[in-house]
Parts: sequence; structure tokens; C-alpha cells
Amino acid sequence: MFTRRRKHFGTPADKATYATLHTASLASPHLREGLTPGAAGKASRHLRDLLGTAAIAICDSSGVLAWDGVGGPYESNHRRDAKALAAPTLRSGRTAVLGAHDVACGDPQCPIRTAVVAPIVTEERVVAVLVAYSNNTSAALVRATEEVARWVSGQVELAELNKERTRAMEAELRALRAQISPHFIYNALAAIASFVRTDPERARELLLEFADFSRYALRRGGEFTTLADELRNVERYLVLEQARFGDRLKVSLQIAPEVLPVVIPFLVVQPLVENAVRHGLEAGAGSITIRARDRINEAEISVEDDGAGSDPEVIRAALSGETGSDSVGLGNVDARLRQVYGDTYGLVVETALEAGTKVTFRIPKYSSGVHASP
Repeated sequence: MFTRRRKHFGTPADKATYATLHTASLASPHLREGLTPGAAGKASRHLRDLLGTAAIAICDSSGVLAWDGVGGPYESNHRRDAKALAAPTLRSGRTAVLGAHDVACGDPQCPIRTAVVAPIVTEERVVAVLVAYSNNTSAALVRATEEVARWVSGQVELAELNKERTRAMEAELRALRAQISPHFIYNALAAIASFVRTDPERARELLLEFADFSRYALRRGGEFTTLADELRNVERYLVLEQARFGDRLKVSLQIAPEVLPVVIPFLVVQPLVENAVRHGLEAGAGSITIRARDRINEAEISVEDDGAGSDPEVIRAALSGETGSDSVGLGNVDARLRQVYGDTYGLVVETALEAGTKVTFRIPKYSSGVHASP
């Protein structure tokens, strides 16, 4: 005989904890966008759910960023006064508990009689306040409002860090374009020019490849792309380089189709291939192998050449970003990978003199905030 056992969902305290964490998780993505009116407005409903108050407002020095709660004439009355209520806390950074004399609108039916005003702080600077409106104020509500404001502060600081990361990546990308362009553009145009009289059709095809390569490499906006698009541009680059080197340059691509849709930072493969071409052909001829493998939750990408190799100390200098390094973009690519995915996802370089060079990196197939740009 089988007895059906009743599912156990935990104690009331467990359920309350789960509900609180779930509500916070709903507000978090919006706050990670920063304290804009749009983001604050989307997060405010969830923040009010956390506090269980009649209404909340988020204000900065410009005024009310968001309001959630009682509407109609009650909202218009209290929303109008919210900036004035927030001003002392914006200046002092101290929580304020306000009674009916400061808050009540005079309508006996209005559920708003008191307010708790708590600061939202980033980098020791008050950037906004959270105002919790209620019918009455308790010590528990004061503590809860302060804790929610402190949590919001942490989310806003993370948003600022994300902005800083984005700005740093954009600067790195601009630096990489400036570093690569002089090397490649001169050689590509020289190769195209060599075919203008002897093979005009080939020159035209190469010119189109060069135009497509430049359009991709110098495009505006977007820190990320798919591996498929990055490899497509690498192929354009290699077509132009093979026009220059002819049979001296051998290329092998071993690409697992499963990893082609994986999103990667823009321009992380091409600089490694350019570096391999430059150093792999120092002896006059060489081969380059580009691999992209499926590693369950990650894609593993490697670029290998059979050239003269390098002194490991030279590679260490390149990865540290020391000026004067002859390795195109290694330090730049390594820095951007670490900025996006963490220090465990930097470049791994295997090399020795007269032993060629292999550069490998891993990309998580799914990573928060990483999306390919159109």
C-alpha cells in the first residue's frame, strides 16, 4: 500500500524569507541599471512590497524619481511634498522619522500619516533617499527602511561599477583599434595595390574584403559579438594576409559548430591571429591553427602558430601592458577578458624560443550582462 506524503514547504519563517529574497531579486535587475527615473520606477513596486507600506518614494536632488503606492489625490498631495521631506536627509545623510505634523495632508481618509526617510549612499556620498510612507511608524519600520535603503545603495554601487567597467572596456577597445590599424591597413593596401595592374578582379575582391573588415573593426557601439561574426571577420583578415604572403601562410580552422552562437567580447580573436601571423612568419613561412571547442558550459578558443616562439618574459611584459611590447593586443585582450569574466578567464600563453606559440582563452557560454550587439 502506498501512502501519499504531504509536501513540506518549510516553516512560516522559511516562507517569509523566501518571499523576501524573491521580491529583492525582482527589484535587483532594475537597480543595476542605475538610479534613473525609469529604473527607479520599475524597482519601486518591489521595494514597497519589501516594506509593506502604503507608499514609497525615491528622491534625489532633482526631485521625485519614482513613486509607488496610493494614487489619486493622495499621491498628488504627497508626491508634491516629497522633495522637501527628502532634502534634510540628502544633506545630512541621517535617517529622519517624520510624524503627522510634517507628513499628513489633512484628509482623514488618507492612509499616509508618517514617513521614514533613509539615505541611499554610494562611495560615501548620499545620492538619493528612500521615503517609506505609512499610517504609523514603529521601530521595526525604521530598521526595515534603513536596511532596504542600504541594500539599494549596494545595488546602485554595482551599477556604477558596471558603468566604470563599460567605460574601461570602451577605452581598451579604442586603444586596440589604434594599435592594430597602422600595422594592418598599410600592409593590406599595399597587397591590394600589387594586384591592380596584374589582376584587377582580384584587386576588387580584396578591396571589398578590406572594406568589410574595416567596417566591422571600426564599428561604433557594442562591446560584444558572436563567435561566428568574430571568426567571419578573422577570415576576411586572413584573405588579405594570404594575398600578401601567398603560399607562405598556411591556415587551418577547427571550429565546433555548437560554439558559434557564443557571445564574446568584440575583437578578441583577430588580434591574436594578427599576432600569430606576424610572429609565425618571421622565418619566411608558417602555419596557423585556429580552434574553437565545446567545453560543456564554456567555449575554448585557441590560436597557435609554428613560428619562432617568444621568451616567456616578453610575453609576461605584453600581458602586463608594458609599453614597447611587440605582441599586438595581447595585454589588451587579456585585460578585457578579465574585466568581463574575472581573473580566471584571462589568456593562457604557451611559448618558448624556437617552439612556436599557442594562446588559449575560455568564454562562459552564458554570462550575466553579456549580450551580442546588432
